[in-house]
Amino acid sequence: MKHYSKKKIIEAIRGTGGIISSIASRLDCSWNCAKKYINQWPETKQAYEEEKEAILDLCESVLYSSIKNGDTQSAKWVLATKGKERGFIERREVTGENGAPLVVKVELVGDEDTEGV
Repeated sequence: MKHYSKKKIIEAIRGTGGIISSIASRLDCSWNCAKKYINQWPETKQAYEEEKEAILDLCESVLYSSIKNGDTQSAKWVLATKGKERGFIERREVTGENGAPLVVKVELVGDEDTEGV
């Protein structure tokens, strides 16, 4: 098995978006080997977490740019996910026939030990 330094692991992490297979490819090792080295030291774990956060920041930036450019679908999605406190949420109302209260019958099937429960 190959041995890698913290510095080498951190260098391999940068710019991958936190995709372990990309890190493994840069190290020329297996996915499991890369994952093991990422988790081996606090510094490599931190570099990996920072890389994952950076890609999320990039995704948010692209999303917000599209909203600024008038993309209503993106705006609706943000409101439905981040705007819940302001009332922007889709809810499904489940009722019985013609709006009557929903009645659910539960039947236990299985062991005789559950009889009378």
